[in-house]
Amino acid sequence: MRQELRQKIIEVCSKKIATKGETVGVSFYAFFANKNDDPELLMEAATWWIQTHQLDHFEKALKIRNMVDADH
Repeated sequence: MRQELRQKIIEVCSKKIATKGETVGVSFYAFFANKNDDPELLMEAATWWIQTHQLDHFEKALKIRNMVDADH
């Protein structure tokens, strides 16, 4: 996973955890604007989320942040 995406995921998860608590959930769409202006980056996130790790549509933000942080 490219560093740009890794940083975005950690940033978004950290922000959600800080505002909504450690049980807040996210999907990989949470890391993108409503307008898909970077389809390659979206597919990279989807591949990591769905194919590589076989995650559910919604997962705990804390779990995702820890996975991305450990997967470098």
